[in-house]
Amino acid sequence: MNRFIQLFATVLLATSLNGCVIAIGNDAFDADEDWQVRQERNAAYIRHLDLGRSVASIESELGAPDFVESFQRDGDVFRVLYYRTQRIHDDRRTTMDETTPLVFVDRDLVGWGVSAIDKATR
Repeated sequence: MNRFIQLFATVLLATSLNGCVIAIGNDAFDADEDWQVRQERNAAYIRHLDLGRSVASIESELGAPDFVESFQRDGDVFRVLYYRTQRIHDDRRTTMDETTPLVFVDRDLVGWGVSAIDKATR
């Protein structure tokens, strides 16, 4: 009989807890808003850049870039960091044409924008 009471109590407890959910965090999080905020912050930051800034200082303020390209030419090391600054495609992905390139030669910022790549490599 005692075993029957234990089994009944276990079943009763299990069914009373069934479907119990603990929610932590904000249920109203909108992933689309996240990219918009990041995109606007990146664009505003880039508009106020000064030439000569280091790669490390920019990465510490903007975070990891969306894309990176690096190459060496005539003894100079070129590094291009691409940060999302505009929305072109509604596909929930960041593509190269939605970014602004920041061009560094030997770790110093020499320009930004698509034309900066051509100018830096001439």
